[in-house]
Amino acid sequence: MEFFVFGCAALMILVGAVGVITRSHPVHAALSLVLTLFGVAVLFVAQEAHFLAAVQVIVYAGAIVVLFLFVIMLLGVDRVENLRTEPLTAQRPLAVIVSLGLIGILVAAFTTGSGALHERGEGINIPDLSTGTDANTTQLAESIFSKYVVAFEVTSVLLVVAVVGTVLLSRRIKSVEVETSK
Repeated sequence: MEFFVFGCAALMILVGAVGVITRSHPVHAALSLVLTLFGVAVLFVAQEAHFLAAVQVIVYAGAIVVLFLFVIMLLGVDRVENLRTEPLTAQRPLAVIVSLGLIGILVAAFTTGSGALHERGEGINIPDLSTGTDANTTQLAESIFSKYVVAFEVTSVLLVVAVVGTVLLSRRIKSVEVETSK
């Protein structure tokens, strides 16, 4: 039964990920992302990480994808853009350089930090996670809702401001284009 659940969840993740990449319509790509995120949540449940599964569904599949869809709908997906004209000519080479740099940083981080987990008790402060899941969940909840509550609230306000700013800028550009064409 576990293998069947794993197979179904893996299939959901793969189909959703391929859908995100191959779908040309942004709404369909966002819905494929929801499928991928639900597949990951199923894998969390299969590993008995129920808190992570709930966070995966509520935060990512719920809030973030709804935010994506909200922005996509407000920006208007019905207009067709010419993909042959590229507004920033240096965009692709710059993206390749930045991607290679990020891959290099990740490889360096993995190679330098690979022995850190094996050095438990040798000057590295790694918490012992075998004491129980209730203690970890309690510590996480206490830190989120007490010490870091302002940071989470500021982040949510920044996300809302970014969405509103994007919508206003896109509407202003459209209105300027309409006025100049008259």
